[in-house]
Amino acid sequence: MRALIILFTALTFVFCKKEQNTIGHDFSDVDIEVIFEDSISVRAIEIYNDTLLGFGYHKGYGFINLTTNESSLYNLNETDVAKKSNNWVAEQRAVSFNDRSFFSLSIGSPARLRKIDLESGKEKIVYTETHEKAFYDAVAFWNDIEGIAMGDPTDGCLSILITRDAGKTWNKISCGNLPKTFEGEAAFAASNGNISIVGDETWVVSGGMRSRVFYSPDKGKTWEVFNTPIVQGSPTSGAYSIHFYNKNNGIIYGGDYTKPEVNSANKAITMDGGRTWKLMSGENSPGYKSCVRYVPNGGGKELVAVGFTGISISNDSGQHWKEISEQGFYTLRFINDSIAIAAGKNRIAKVIFK
Repeated sequence: MRALIILFTALTFVFCKKEQNTIGHDFSDVDIEVIFEDSISVRAIEIYNDTLLGFGYHKGYGFINLTTNESSLYNLNETDVAKKSNNWVAEQRAVSFNDRSFFSLSIGSPARLRKIDLESGKEKIVYTETHEKAFYDAVAFWNDIEGIAMGDPTDGCLSILITRDAGKTWNKISCGNLPKTFEGEAAFAASNGNISIVGDETWVVSGGMRSRVFYSPDKGKTWEVFNTPIVQGSPTSGAYSIHFYNKNNGIIYGGDYTKPEVNSANKAITMDGGRTWKLMSGENSPGYKSCVRYVPNGGGKELVAVGFTGISISNDSGQHWKEISEQGFYTLRFINDSIAIAAGKNRIAKVIFK
């Protein structure tokens, strides 16, 4: 019995110590290493198996090998036969991976979703939409087979695309199966951050005249919508990015990019899966940001927000913030719990938190 007690005590110490080491980092500084520079604007990035970065930019899409920093760009304005169309827009602000392919989705009309085979490099357009109001903002996958893309309303509801066959085909959900949107309610293609997924659950954020959170518990089969207290009521205000740490704890962040110094009512957290939201404010909290992410293994308390105004971090669920860099970026994704990739105007960089 005494031996069992000693063993239990030892195991408790080991597991508690492990928990302490893996939950919470208390970052207060950052090193920024530029890995790619060019005359491009990057608002969408995603990381594949911690080794490959896929990104969209104002003329196409590209890749960076994160081990060697070797890069390749695909300029769609020059290579796509549809360039002859007067309303062709090739800017790519939504990208994602599944197990074998990279997906890149353009803004504007005609909207085109491309599927690029990671082994062969072969590209195929798997979805096209010519509605004059088509404007897509983000794409993500629940798993290797099922994925979702979202965009601005075209007929009184958000544009929601779903694939159930690994991205070979995409179908747009009927407005009869989605909550109605308000006049002037849309979304911002600012960081590929309008969608957050935890398991089968999905949250999509809107902005503009109304800024709300659309929720599906079952991979896009059914939907409901929740109000938020974040600033809204103008075409440039609202939530620009949403991220959930787990199925209960999430954050929305944005503001108004035309008033980047305003730091009130531009960020809110939920602890009940998005049903209710509480504003975070503070005298020294950051203003407008286009992307927010939870730090992996941060216990849902550590947050990083980036924008053209710089990088800020919180170690207490957003109650207090510290600006750790004045270097501006539009979007960010973590490789692990201390290294991320950030992208913006003319550059992509490795961001090391410490």
